[in-house]
Amino acid sequence: MTNRTFTMIKPDAMRNGHAGAILDKITKSGYKIIALKQTKLSLEKAGEFYEVHKERPFYGELTQFMSSGVIIAAILEKENAVADFRTLIGATDPSKADEGTIRKLFATSLGENAVHGSDSDENAKIEGDFFFSGLERF
Repeated sequence: MTNRTFTMIKPDAMRNGHAGAILDKITKSGYKIIALKQTKLSLEKAGEFYEVHKERPFYGELTQFMSSGVIIAAILEKENAVADFRTLIGATDPSKADEGTIRKLFATSLGENAVHGSDSDENAKIEGDFFFSGLERF
């Protein structure tokens, strides 16, 4: 287990002006921001990031959505980071997310669910490395 996880604030939350409130909720939950950047994924880069889902029926819709606008990518640090962050963001489907979670507060649908959160320590490292060089982590 590591103490780092990766997140993205997705295009829907960015378009709806929720980035500041989401980052505030993350830091108030005890996370230290190790790396942070605003960027826009090309369709090709979104496809690379979500390569693990390539055979799933939602892959095309997901990559189109994730390349549709600006995102914020971040590496976060806290004890038990991955599991605690999954709890903080809530269920993928915001209608099933617990009250007070990021997705319950800011997501609009299963497909546009405001944030991404790594599902394992291994994926947190892979995902963080996708977006950030060693010189971009503090």
